[in-house]
Amino acid sequence: MDVSTLSIIGILLSLVFIIVLALKGWHIILIAPLAAVIVALFSSMDIMPTLYGPYMKGFVNYAGKFYLLFLAGSLFGKFMEDSGAARSIAEGILKVIGRKSAIAAIWAAGIIAIALTYGGVSLFVVVFVMIPIARPMFKDLNIPWNLFAISFAVGIGSVTMTMMPGSPQILNIMPTKYMASTPMAAPALGIIASILVLIFTHIYILYAVKQYKTKGEGYVAPAGVGMVSVADVSLEKLPNFWLSIIPLIVVIALLNVFKFDAVIALCAGALVCFIFFFKNFPSILDTLTKGAVNTVIPIVNTCADVGYGMAVAATAGFKVITAWMLTLPMHPIVSLSIATNIMAAITGSASGGLGIILETLSAKYLALGLSPELIHRVSTMSAGCFDAMPHNGVVITFLAIAGLTHMNSYKHIFFAHIVTTLITLIIVIPLGIMLY
Repeated sequence: MDVSTLSIIGILLSLVFIIVLALKGWHIILIAPLAAVIVALFSSMDIMPTLYGPYMKGFVNYAGKFYLLFLAGSLFGKFMEDSGAARSIAEGILKVIGRKSAIAAIWAAGIIAIALTYGGVSLFVVVFVMIPIARPMFKDLNIPWNLFAISFAVGIGSVTMTMMPGSPQILNIMPTKYMASTPMAAPALGIIASILVLIFTHIYILYAVKQYKTKGEGYVAPAGVGMVSVADVSLEKLPNFWLSIIPLIVVIALLNVFKFDAVIALCAGALVCFIFFFKNFPSILDTLTKGAVNTVIPIVNTCADVGYGMAVAATAGFKVITAWMLTLPMHPIVSLSIATNIMAAITGSASGGLGIILETLSAKYLALGLSPELIHRVSTMSAGCFDAMPHNGVVITFLAIAGLTHMNSYKHIFFAHIVTTLITLIIVIPLGIMLY
């Protein structure tokens, strides 16, 4: 058996290794380097040079790019929580949706996230913003907290990330750098796909709510620290709802209107929160300290996973897989979708998988006469399907921030993200072939 074949086997075994152990409750900080060792062994790569080389390069590069964002996001969330502003927003939403419908609460959290991401707020930023708002709602309505994973999946993981035309999210922008397309590419296809995902998600929400009620489950405070806890704030002492949303508006405006860096926008939001509600903070030093310390686990989790992806990308098997994708015997747009899904699944990253496909294959698919708009929309949607594997960086970050685990929450992400998007892809790709 040649080196490339063994390398491919090693990549597949490492993926199985990560998925099985993650679902059994193992921590990604342990799993990721062990998976990189498996990759190295099967690819005839020396273990320590692989760990100190590609693995740690990916680890350190990610920390260098995103540590300050995680820190600023954690501080903003902690300021919103300790001031009572997050609870006030939750109470305002509950007045509109009522206190009886779990379905409405799950959708409320998801729709707010959709609005934020379509407004251009980074996926990571939205996670930090949403959790302190959503958790009080779930607690008050006695909804199992792990069902928030459904709101997360639909809110930031599919519709606005890859489908809705005009979305400013990075995945919808990337193809425009490689072909004559715009963020509005294939608008009819994107709108149809968005509607289908929302319908399929609603069906799953109905099922999930019925299941937890049948089992008699309810809200339980998540184990572990998480990034945002639920403070026991007296409802009589909550700040005004309209004042409470101003820090959110500041963050969104600075990001999208004034084009400030996300770190500056989040820090500004935290500062505005403090200025408005400084009397509500028992100890500003305690808020700052806890917000800063809570940054550590999520950033290290994600760095560990990115390091694994870099180790995989350095193998001979990875290069063979990339080359093989062009030879798939089917309609080119179908093979493009499959290739993008495979690459996103292997790398555990929608942007990473799409970036590889666009860099290596987009010109070749354009040369086959495919519409740039169709390539844009299908490749983007495909990148946002099997990217949500257990080792996906955003999934790991979300679970860590929310105080959830793969064991109690990943099934919701799998069905509300991967399954809904996959069914949608199967429906819309034939439509795309006919329309474009």
